[in-house]
Amino acid sequence: MADWKIRPASMADLEAVAELRAVVLRADLERLGRYDEQRVRQRLRDGFAPAYTWVVEVGGVFAGCVALRPAADAHWLEHFYLAPHLQGSGIGTAVLRTVLRRCDRAGSPVRLNVLQGSPARRLYERHGFTLDSEDAVDVFMRRAPVTEPVMSM
Repeated sequence: MADWKIRPASMADLEAVAELRAVVLRADLERLGRYDEQRVRQRLRDGFAPAYTWVVEVGGVFAGCVALRPAADAHWLEHFYLAPHLQGSGIGTAVLRTVLRRCDRAGSPVRLNVLQGSPARRLYERHGFTLDSEDAVDVFMRRAPVTEPVMSM
């Protein structure tokens, strides 16, 4: 696995994140008959919140992002995108573990939605996410916080 790090996002990252979203989601959105070249970018621009977003860098270069937005009953894992040439390298798994540990320490459940048929669903299931509900386009999932086992003496 390549050396990677995450750093807080800023508004300067907006267009790189919007472009990556369009690239990463294109195949799934086309398969679902929902791809619109302008809309896929604009939806990200409309909802981008740097305060809750981290940029993934590999070798000091932009490689992805992930957001963790607080809500009343959970944190929402959003905008988790990794450059296609890095998918399957273990970086996505490492980033997800890092983000989930933060929620586990806070005792917070995590929610997300993933597109129907997306291979990302398997990644989420491997990390304890289970089905909440689904429709023709989206699969909504939830993960309860994991607590460290207490060792008895």
